[in-house]
Amino acid sequence: MFRLWAKIFKDNRMIKDTVIEDDSDDTRTHKVFHALDEICCRFDLGNPIWLDTTIKEFKRHSKARFTQDNFIESVDFDYLEIHVIKEDC
Repeated sequence: MFRLWAKIFKDNRMIKDTVIEDDSDDTRTHKVFHALDEICCRFDLGNPIWLDTTIKEFKRHSKARFTQDNFIESVDFDYLEIHVIKEDC
């Protein structure tokens, strides 16, 4: 079971969150991208752009923050944070 937790923060407060679960046999990368697509659909957001710093942060900590710089359209929050909370065994 793969689980990814997504949280939206504004003014240092979490205003929305959701957990995406994936039992498929896809690779970890595919699971992350599918989960991010689902998160953006649930939160009614455009998909963020993975900048080099975002990729490095995610590889190092299994956690990434997407700020206004990662989105093409304007967003009304400070950042979207994703965090892998459970990996496949």
